[in-house]
Amino acid sequence: MASVLEDPTLERHFKGHKDTVTCADFNPNRKQLASGSMDKSLMIWNLSRKARAFRFVGHEDVITGVQFSPYGNLVATSSKDRTVRLWTPSIKAESTVFKAHMAAVRSVAFSHDGQSLVTASDDKSVKVWSVHRQCFIYSLNQHTNWVRCARFSPDGRLIASCGDDRSVRLWDTSTKHCINCFSDYGGSATFVDFNSSGTCIASSGADSSLKIWDLRTNKLIQHYQVHSAGINSFSFHPSNNYLISGSTDSTVKILDLLEGRLIYTLHGHKGAVMTVAFSRVGDLFASGGTDGQVLMWKTNFDTKSYRDVLQQHSWRSTPDPPPHVTDIYPRGPHLHHPQPTAIQISPAVADTQSTDPHVIELGQAVHSTTLLSSRTHLTPTEAAANSHHSIGLFARHVASSRVEGWMGDETASRVGATGRSQTGAGVGRRGRREEEERGQMHPLEALSSHPSSLDSTLRHIVEQLDILTQTVSVLEERLTLTEDKLKEFHLHQSQILKGMRSSDRRRMDSEDTD
Repeated sequence: MASVLEDPTLERHFKGHKDTVTCADFNPNRKQLASGSMDKSLMIWNLSRKARAFRFVGHEDVITGVQFSPYGNLVATSSKDRTVRLWTPSIKAESTVFKAHMAAVRSVAFSHDGQSLVTASDDKSVKVWSVHRQCFIYSLNQHTNWVRCARFSPDGRLIASCGDDRSVRLWDTSTKHCINCFSDYGGSATFVDFNSSGTCIASSGADSSLKIWDLRTNKLIQHYQVHSAGINSFSFHPSNNYLISGSTDSTVKILDLLEGRLIYTLHGHKGAVMTVAFSRVGDLFASGGTDGQVLMWKTNFDTKSYRDVLQQHSWRSTPDPPPHVTDIYPRGPHLHHPQPTAIQISPAVADTQSTDPHVIELGQAVHSTTLLSSRTHLTPTEAAANSHHSIGLFARHVASSRVEGWMGDETASRVGATGRSQTGAGVGRRGRREEEERGQMHPLEALSSHPSSLDSTLRHIVEQLDILTQTVSVLEERLTLTEDKLKEFHLHQSQILKGMRSSDRRRMDSEDTD
């Protein structure tokens, strides 16, 4: 059996979030880790020892996605508050806010050149934004239900998206057309991404399956069923040899993609694992879950050559014969099941960080801009909406966001369930109780912890203003179009009149000559 030093090891745990950790990403500079949470805050963790952590406050609802820009100078976050924020990861906490969608924004991702953002939303659309011009570019609208995730390909020529319509769609960014659709999921498609070479895409499902398609042949080449509950997130290793996945079954699993089998099962979280992410060079990976923790693991298995890793795990068995190492087109889908021989990483692994980092809480950014569609100016109605937008901070329903939860909100909306997520609620109650005992609760959080009828009234007013703003925007566009058409009509009429007058003059001249 392999030495413990060759298996993944728990390097550090980060505690500071007051509720479920929903997303995480490493800074390309290898010095920071960002995480978002149901507590509506963005945390920036410094990987150096004894360094401070920073909490960024600004979103009004659950943060659903986070990603560093390719150069690490920006952090993008998406939220159920329908916005996307671009943060400068510094103590100034400056941010720009995009009013991105008409419903909850489920994911946000940079293009690999850092020039564009792609967002996915419950309004059934995928949208692309310019980062530097800070404006809307175009929308992709063929999904028939909530869109859970969208990602750019490494070369920026494609976008992959997936959602609750049980489909995975592939889009051409030049033509804006859907060029392929994979729709053989038994449930919602929860996450999608490209491998580092852009030759394959993988997607995970609420039915606990993970599938990989080769884009050169448009064929399903691998199908894994290693988890016992829905998969919430996954991440390709930069080498494309491995993939990690996080599931509601409380485990993180590591797959050997060339051999097509499970090689590690990691136990460290008490509750569902909501997010996993490899660092840019693959030496570390992070996981976060409903226990409010962010765990950072070291990928010791990748310090050896891939041939040695294969030999090291050659004793493990799978239900079907594994394909040859160089065979990327197995004859049939692989249906893998959890094996008792998988290495179980003990949750009691010693943590090398003896104390939790000191957290500095930063208030809402002073530099923010709300962008609707491609326009950068504000109508009087939009200005009124923005003024009520700040009031909305005091009208937040912390309880309602935890009732629907992260993955269970679609169930609540469809079945009418009002039951509370016990794990998320428990973590939230403990977090608030600890903060109250230390007297360090944020004043806005303290106010929003006790919802009242005034809260719901204010929230309703803000929603109506948002709808009115969008209506005015559409009317403005139609009015502009009508004006353009009238100008064209008048120009055409004047040209006809000029032609008639010149014709009359020529006729009169000819008559005089005669």
